Amino acid sequence: MITRAYMREYRNKPFWIFRIIGWVILGIIGAAALAFVLGYVVMLLWNWIMPEIFGLATITFWHAFGIVLLARIIFGSFKHHHDKRPYSPSRRFSRPPFRETKSEHHKKWRHFDKFWEDEGEKAFDEYVNNEKDKGSEKE
Repeated sequence: MITRAYMREYRNKPFWIFRIIGWVILGIIGAAALAFVLGYVVMLLWNWIMPEIFGLATITFWHAFGIVLLARIIFGSFKHHHDKRPYSPSRRFSRPPFRETKSEHHKKWRHFDKFWEDEGEKAFDEYVNNEKDKGSEKE
């Protein structure tokens, strides 16, 4: 026997597929529109500022579009996140804190301030004196 919930879910699958396809198409159109608007804005700003200040030639829309694309490749590299995993609010709970992922060598450094307060200057002075003694013995 097929339940109503299963039938409802089965019946709505084509709707969700079309909805996802629609969002993808809308995203592609939006990205293309944003790229063209950015190219147009760069063209307007270049033609307004650069010939006046630096004596450079005016550019066409496609030159401006190329400048935007080149700047994106050089400076942006088409990356949006440094972390390869998508962002989620619970992500900060899904991995251990930075302190727990450190190597043993780095874990020792958290005691450095306390050591310096207790023995630091005295131990450092002894070390410097030992080094001076070693230096004078070699001569």
